[in-house]
Amino acid sequence: MKKLFLLFVTLIVAISIPAQDFNAYFENRTLRIDYLFSGNYDKQYISLDELVSLPGWAGRHTHLSEIPLAGNGEVIMRDKTTRNIIYKNSFSCLFQEWLGEEEAKHLSKAFQHTVLLPFPKQEVEITVNIKNARHEVSAELTHTVKPTDILIHRMGENNVTPHKYLLQNGNAEDCIDIAIMAEGYTQEQMPLFEADAQKAVNAIFNHEPFKKLKEHFNVVLVQSTSEDSGVSIPRKNEWKRTAVNSHFDTFYSDRYLTTNQVKKIHNWLAGIPYEHIIILANSDTYGGGGIYNAFTLTTSHHRMYEPVVVHEFGHSFGGLADEYAYEAAESPLYPKDVEPWEPNLTTLVDFGSKWQDMLPEGTPIPTPVKTKEPDIYTAVGVYEGGGYTQHGGVYRPATECRMKINEAPAFCPVCQRALERLIKFYIDK
Repeated sequence: MKKLFLLFVTLIVAISIPAQDFNAYFENRTLRIDYLFSGNYDKQYISLDELVSLPGWAGRHTHLSEIPLAGNGEVIMRDKTTRNIIYKNSFSCLFQEWLGEEEAKHLSKAFQHTVLLPFPKQEVEITVNIKNARHEVSAELTHTVKPTDILIHRMGENNVTPHKYLLQNGNAEDCIDIAIMAEGYTQEQMPLFEADAQKAVNAIFNHEPFKKLKEHFNVVLVQSTSEDSGVSIPRKNEWKRTAVNSHFDTFYSDRYLTTNQVKKIHNWLAGIPYEHIIILANSDTYGGGGIYNAFTLTTSHHRMYEPVVVHEFGHSFGGLADEYAYEAAESPLYPKDVEPWEPNLTTLVDFGSKWQDMLPEGTPIPTPVKTKEPDIYTAVGVYEGGGYTQHGGVYRPATECRMKINEAPAFCPVCQRALERLIKFYIDK
C-alpha cells in the first residue's frame, strides 16, 4: 500500500512539473544517440547503434517540446512515467536524399545518423522517425533509455580534440554554438585551416540576419587532423586518409561532397560544446553539401568558397531549400500537392504559412522575374522555379538569392526573416 501511495505521489508531482522546466527533467549533460538508417526505395528501417554521454549541454533550454521547422525526420523524448513530451527536435539526413536516387530502387544501403539530446534524469522513451516527400512517416523506432545504463559510453572527459574559439560571446547555455572542423588538413596545415575557418566566420557574419545577431553566437575551431592532405575524389581514383572520410561523387554527382562517417564527426567533437557543425575540406575543387541539423561540408580553397559556405550553412542551420532549378523533369522531393516544410519554397498549397504576408498588394502569381538591381534580390514575389523544379508548380520568394546563385550579395528578405525567427527561437529565454 505504501509503495502504491509513493507511486501515486510521484506521478502527481511529475505531472505538475511543466515540460518546459529544463532542470526538472535534465542534467547538464548531453545524450548522443547514434542510429543506422537503412533500406531501399520500398522499405526503410531504423536501428539503434550506440548511446553516448557527453559533458555539458549546449542546446536550447526553452521551447523544449517544440520544433521550429518540420524537417524530414523527428526525434521525440517522452518522460516514461507521465508520457509528457519533454524534448523534441527535427532533422534531415543523407539517407533520405539517397532514397530519391535510381540506385535505391534496386539496392539496400545503410547510413549513419546522430542526434543530440539533453541527458534525462529519469527513464525516458525516445521515438525517432523519418518521413518521405509527402511528409508521411516511412520508418520509426521507439526505444527506452535508462540514464543509469552501464552501456552508455562516456566520452569527452579525456583526450578532447584541441580547439580554440574564433568567436565567443558567452557560455554554451546562452549562445548558439557552431563548431568548425578540419577535413583533409594535416597537423602542419592547422595554421592554414585556422585562416580558412576565419574566412568562413567572416562570410557568415557579413550576412543578415547573422550580422545583427552575432552577439548570440559562439564559434569554436576544432583541429581534427588528417593523415593526408586533401580529400577523396573517387572518379579520379584519389583516395585520402582524412578525419571524417569525406569524398566527392556522392550519388555519382561530381560536385556533391559528403561523408557517411557521422560517428567520426561527433567523436572528434566529444567534450566540446556544439550544436551546429561546419566541416571545411582542404580542396580547391568546387563542391559541398549542407543537411539540416546535421552538418555543412564544403571545400575551402575554391574561388567561390565564401558564398558557398554561407549557402550550405543556410541549409544545415536554417533548413533553407535550394532555390535553383533544372530544365529536367519535376523533382520527386517536392510534390506539387504538398507544401514544402522549408520556409523559402511554396507550392501554394499552404502559402499562408509562408511569405504571403510579405507580398506587396497586387503582386501577380506567378510573379514576373525582375531584371534590375536591387529588385532582383529584394523584390518579394512568387517566382516559378525552385527546389530543382523549373516548371512544376514550385515557387521561390525572389528572383535571385544566396540560396539560388553564388553571385547574390545576400539572402532574400524571406530567407532573412526565416533565419531570424530560427535564431530567436534558439535564444529565447
